[in-house]
Amino acid sequence: MLQQQRRRDPYPHTWELPAGTAIMTLLLAVLGAQAGRSLANWFAGADWHWPQGRTLLSSIPAILTGNATAGLTPRPHPAASGAAVIGWIITVELLLLMIVVTATLLALRRWGPGRMRGMATPADAETVLGVSRLRRVRHIIRPDLYPPRRLFRRSNPSVPSAPPPEEG
Repeated sequence: MLQQQRRRDPYPHTWELPAGTAIMTLLLAVLGAQAGRSLANWFAGADWHWPQGRTLLSSIPAILTGNATAGLTPRPHPAASGAAVIGWIITVELLLLMIVVTATLLALRRWGPGRMRGMATPADAETVLGVSRLRRVRHIIRPDLYPPRRLFRRSNPSVPSAPPPEEG
């Protein structure tokens, strides 16, 4: 809540987002009804059938009354009963509704107005604060325990240098 009070999104609310949402909802409803009818016919023993072209939209009223063969050429045999068609349509539409609601909630949590701003991702936190970085810079954190290697090799007089190899 504190972050929402500090920041304000100056982008005005316009008609594009609600219109796009309404169109996508109607499209999903039409495709869900067609998929439900196709599943009903498939489980009744017919092959998978999908309507062609304009019958995708024009067959919706007949499908919603339980007609399992509306808009399909060739007509499936055996066709599903009206109750099976309505049952499959309801099942598919409820499944689509659950998927859309879940996706919307996830999107709002990630990009919506109530999102957490200024927080690092777990990968960013590991890069800056993780064990691998602490080990990499341990000579800076505790120079008394981990002297830099390049200084250790060059300037430590207590380590005798190896004699040069003899040639011959």
